[in-house]
Amino acid sequence: MQERTENFAIRVIKVYSEPNKRPFDDAGKILSKQFLRSGTSIGANCSEAKYAQSNKDFINKYSIALKEANETLFWIKIMIKSELVPKSKFQNLIEENEIIIKILTTSINKLKEK
Repeated sequence: MQERTENFAIRVIKVYSEPNKRPFDDAGKILSKQFLRSGTSIGANCSEAKYAQSNKDFINKYSIALKEANETLFWIKIMIKSELVPKSKFQNLIEENEIIIKILTTSINKLKEK
């Protein structure tokens, strides 16, 4: 999971500049920063989970990562719907984000069963 979320963060960083290409576009700058923050935070929280002090702490870190993944998906959809970015450039990122959400959700649910 760590490698997957690190790779996702790198992809987020690489496409971060796409919404900033339009001159004099404050919305693009603000939305892209939100996207950058949440998209890179997923991996950071998964990384913290590796050294969790308890099962409850691990679940908490993964839950935060799940929230960040959901927020990232939100920002991508908003940028696409407002035509700040082309859907074609973000489609693979959306698909990977949805896979991460499914993995995190499954992991959290399994850990809660213990």
